[in-house]
Amino acid sequence: MSRPAGALAGAFGGAFALALPLVLTACGGGDPAPAAPPPVTVAVAGDVNAAGAAAAALDPDGLAAITPALSAADVTLVNVETAITERGTPAAKQFTFRAPPTLLERLRAAGVDVAAMANNHSLDYGVTGLRDTLAAARSTSMPVIGLGEDVGAASAPWRTTVRGHRLSVFAATQVLDGNLAASWTAGEDKPGLAAVNSADGQERLVAAVRAERARADSVVVVLHWGKELDACPLPRQEELADALVAAGADAVVGSHAHRLLGNGYRSAGGRTGFVDYGLGNFVFAARSAATTATGVLTLTLQPGRAPAARWTPATIEAGVPVPLAGAEADAALAARDELRSCTDLRAAP
Repeated sequence: MSRPAGALAGAFGGAFALALPLVLTACGGGDPAPAAPPPVTVAVAGDVNAAGAAAAALDPDGLAAITPALSAADVTLVNVETAITERGTPAAKQFTFRAPPTLLERLRAAGVDVAAMANNHSLDYGVTGLRDTLAAARSTSMPVIGLGEDVGAASAPWRTTVRGHRLSVFAATQVLDGNLAASWTAGEDKPGLAAVNSADGQERLVAAVRAERARADSVVVVLHWGKELDACPLPRQEELADALVAAGADAVVGSHAHRLLGNGYRSAGGRTGFVDYGLGNFVFAARSAATTATGVLTLTLQPGRAPAARWTPATIEAGVPVPLAGAEADAALAARDELRSCTDLRAAP
């Protein structure tokens, strides 16, 4: 990646770390209050796989057009909605996705730092696919969050420090096929996903965010949620967003509907956070106007303030995102603002 050496350190599942030297600075006289950490930028994009036309992302230059938007942020994450494996048996469902480790390599080269993988396709090829995914994450130096060998690993946040700013990111799914939900949900000594489709799962995530708030300067939660192709959030999305903001999340960002949903600010529990109900597809074999509308959300996080948000609009062409410019970009931004009308969100903090 093009980021300065020593700017970022991270870990996932206790099994992967980027180690950086520890620098200690001595100050003379008294114990002055520590300075507030500087702001950091976090870019988030929607659903990624390599099926059909989206296999173009496996080409060396397949993501070249969108790379500047991804690599400009301090930290970038996407939802990888596929198993990273070339083995395994497909699950009993209508659509199953898998991709080679090359997909993670291409995302890494394009500026992606973390793959959120709590979704309804990450275990399409069973535990074999899950373990191959974890192996591919290690071999490509791409941290993955939201799945693991047990509930502790699947539910653990990814942590990094950027210029002294401590950032934590969680990933979880509210969407699982009914016939697979139990087997795909991680448990004690049971591989699977961080799932919040049950009250117990939601309580676990909310408690984890509350605990993380005590040590982190900023907390971001990435969710797989909503109803496919619906342009408005479900009540259960609104309820979970409120609970997470009240618990300490600065931003709650989701995907799954395969189209863009509204975004804005929500206050709960005496706090104000930024919520984006749907980032849509990103690297995907999409064709309709609704499903090809995409972009990159960039959040500026600073302790004590609600995040600032900027949307870089794009469209999916032949399976990969291409940024818009000029009048097309203006129209896309206006259309995205209109999506807020059926949400519980405000345009400003």
